[in-house]
Amino acid sequence: MRRKPVLSHSPLLFPTIPAILVSVLVPAYFSQVMAQTVPTVAPDEVQVKKQQDDKPSKEKLQIDKQKQDDKNAPVTIRSEAFNGRPERFIKFEHDVEIVKGGTRVNADEAMYRNLEDEVEATGKVRVQRYGDCYTGDAMRMQLDSNAGYVSNPVYKLLRNNAQGHAARIDFKDEERSTITRGTYSTCEGLDPDWYLQADTLDLDTGLDRGVAGKSVVYFKGVPILATPSLTFPLSGARHSGLLPPILGASSKGGPEVTLPYYFNIAPNRDLTVYPKMIARRGLQLGLEGRYLGETYSGETSVEGLLNDRVTNTNRYAVASVHQQKLLPQLELSWNINSASDDNYPADFSRTITKTAQRLLLREANLTYYGSFWSLGLRTSNYQVLQDLTAPIDRPYDRLPQLQLHAEQHDVAGFDWSMDSLVTRFWHPTLVRGDRTVVNPQISLPLVQSGGFVIPKLSLHATTYHLVNPTPGQEADFHRVVPTFSVDSGLVFERKTRLFDTDLTQTLEPRLFYVNTPYRDQSKMPNFDSAVADFNFAQIFSENRFTGQDRIGDSNQITAAVVSRFIEGNGDESLKLAIGQRFYFNTQRVTLDNTVSPSRSDLLLAATGKISTTLSGDMALQLSQTDRQSVRANYGIHWQPSPKKVLNLAYRYQRNTLEQVDVSTQWPMADRWYMVGRSNYSIMDKKMVDGLLGFEYKADCWSLRFLAQRFATNSVNNTSGFSIQLELNGLARLGFGGNPIDALRKNISGYQPENER
Repeated sequence: MRRKPVLSHSPLLFPTIPAILVSVLVPAYFSQVMAQTVPTVAPDEVQVKKQQDDKPSKEKLQIDKQKQDDKNAPVTIRSEAFNGRPERFIKFEHDVEIVKGGTRVNADEAMYRNLEDEVEATGKVRVQRYGDCYTGDAMRMQLDSNAGYVSNPVYKLLRNNAQGHAARIDFKDEERSTITRGTYSTCEGLDPDWYLQADTLDLDTGLDRGVAGKSVVYFKGVPILATPSLTFPLSGARHSGLLPPILGASSKGGPEVTLPYYFNIAPNRDLTVYPKMIARRGLQLGLEGRYLGETYSGETSVEGLLNDRVTNTNRYAVASVHQQKLLPQLELSWNINSASDDNYPADFSRTITKTAQRLLLREANLTYYGSFWSLGLRTSNYQVLQDLTAPIDRPYDRLPQLQLHAEQHDVAGFDWSMDSLVTRFWHPTLVRGDRTVVNPQISLPLVQSGGFVIPKLSLHATTYHLVNPTPGQEADFHRVVPTFSVDSGLVFERKTRLFDTDLTQTLEPRLFYVNTPYRDQSKMPNFDSAVADFNFAQIFSENRFTGQDRIGDSNQITAAVVSRFIEGNGDESLKLAIGQRFYFNTQRVTLDNTVSPSRSDLLLAATGKISTTLSGDMALQLSQTDRQSVRANYGIHWQPSPKKVLNLAYRYQRNTLEQVDVSTQWPMADRWYMVGRSNYSIMDKKMVDGLLGFEYKADCWSLRFLAQRFATNSVNNTSGFSIQLELNGLARLGFGGNPIDALRKNISGYQPENER
C-alpha cells in the first residue's frame, strides 16, 4: 500500500495545467475565496490542525486493516444454480452473491474463473467495496488485486458521500479508479443541485485526490466553471496546486483577478503564491509562507507591485512573525512589518483591520530565563503611515533595550521583585538619549480567607543622558522616587436566590492607599509616558502614567466595592462594581498642565448573565464636578440558539465619540439567514462602517452575499461586496473576498451556517 501524505487543508486545485487555461464560462458566477485553502491562522492553531490531520480516522484504520486481511480471505459464492468445471470456471445463475473480504458482488448471472481468481457478472450488477457502492449492467474484477471494471455504473462513495454516474468505471487496484464520461457530486438524488461532469475522472483514495479531465462544473443546470484539467481533494486534505481564481474590483484599482498557487511543501511547511492582475495598476505578486516545528513557528507574507501605473512607483508590503526556542532557557522572536508608502493600506486593503494599521511595528526580542529571573534584549521601532487628515506622532525607537526582571514569593513571608531597564531612545526630530531605570519592590502579603492586607514599598530610580539636548537643556538628569502603598480588602459571603436560582453572593469592599512624594520632572524628556486610561484596573495602580518617564506624585486612596453572584458550578452570574479615587494632595506632575480635583470620576460597572441566552455589560464614568457622563459603554448579547445572535452596543466619550453598534445573525426563513452590522456615529450622523448580507444553506451547498462599507482613513470610505458559493466536498467559489472572515470579525457569536 502506498504511503499517504499528512495533509490538513482541502483546496480546489489545478496543478496539471497553466493558469492561463482556466476559463470561467459565466463570469457573474464568482471566482473564489476558500476557507479550505490557506486561512490566516496563528501557528499554534496550525499545529492543532496538523496534529488532528496526522491521526488517521478510526474508520480509515478499520478499512486499511480489512484490505490487508482480504488478501487471504476465502471466496464465498451463493446462487440458485451453477454449472461448469470447478478447477477452471463455474457459471452461476439467479441471485448470485460473491463475497471476498470487504468486496461483495450481486448479479443475475456470474462466472468465476478459478485460476485467475476473476469474476465476470451481468444483469443488475451491484458491487460493494469497503463501503463504496456501484451498480451497472456488467462487471469484471480480479478479486485478489481488485482490478476490473463496471459498465454504465451509478456509484456512491462512503468516504465523502460523493455519487454520480458514468459510461464505465475501471478499477486499477484497491485505491485507484478511473471514471469515463461521468459525473461527480456530493448532493443526494438523481438530479443534484451541482455536479462535476468530466471526460475522465481519476480517483485515488490513497493520495486523497481526484483529477478530472476536460471538466465542467454545473450549478442548477448552469455551467459556472470549465477547465481542461481539474484536481480536488476527496476529503479535508490539502495538496499542491492552483487554487480557484479570485475576482474582485475596487474604485482605486479597477477590476482585478488573482490566481493563487499553493505549495504543500511538508506537513509543517507551506507556501502560497498570489499573482494578482490589477487593471489600473499592473501585476502584483504576493507570497505567504508558514512553518512549524517543535521549537519554532512563524509566518511571513510579502507582496509587491513594480511600477504602479497610477503612482509610477514601486509598491510593497512585508509582514513576518517568528518565535523560536534556541536553547531550553533562551528564546528568540521577531515581529516585522513594513510598507512602501503611507497610502498602501488604503490602496490595496480590502478589510477595515488592514486599513486601520497606521503604526507598523518592527521589533526583535532575545530572552534568557533563569530560575527566578529573566534577561531580555529588545530592539524596536515603528513605521508611521500618515493619514494627512489625522496625523499621528512617531513613537521613539528603542535601539536597543536591555531588561532584567527578577521576583520571588514567600521569602520569609515577603514577596520581592526588581525591574531594571537600560534603553537607548532614538527619534529623527526629537531629543535622543539613554535612560536607565531600577525599580525594586518588596511587599508583605497578609492574606486570610475573609480578607487581605498587602503593604508594599518600592523605589523608582532613573538616570538620563541626552545626546542632543536643546539649547539651555541639561544633558544629564537623575531622579529617585519612593512609593508606599497598602492594598486591603474583605470578602463577605451569603446564600441568596436570584431569578429562581440558588446563588452565593459576595460583598468585597477594597481600599488602596498610595503615597508618592513630589519630584520636579518638568525638564526631563518624555520618551514613552502618557496618561493612563482611567478604568478599574488603573485605579488600583501606583502610577497614573504609563511608561517610565513620569512618576506621579500622590497621596490618595481608592475605595471600591464589588459584589458577585456565583452559581453552584462556580460560574459568575452577575458582577457589580463601584469605585472612586480620593486625593489628599494637589497633583503637580502632569503632562498637559491640568489641575486635578479632590476626587476622581466615579466608576460603575456591571456584567452578567440575565439568562442562559441573554447577557449584558455596562461601564460608566461619571464626573463628580459637573455630574455628567465622561465615558459610557453599554452592551447586550442575546443568543437563544446557535446561528441566532443579536448584539447591541452603545459607546460614548464626551466631545469625542457617540456611537451605536448593532450586529446580528438571524434566520429569515427555512435555510435563509440574515447577517449584518451597523456602527453608526450619532455625532457625525453617518455610518462609520457596516455590512449587510444573507446566507443560504442547502444540503450540499451554501451561498453567501455580503456588502461592506468601511473607512480607509478619517475622511474617506470605501464600499465593496462579496459573493461565495460553497460546493460541499469540492470548493468555495466567490467574488470579492471571503465573507466568512469579515463576518467572524464583525459579529460576535457568528457561526457559518454549515457549521454544526
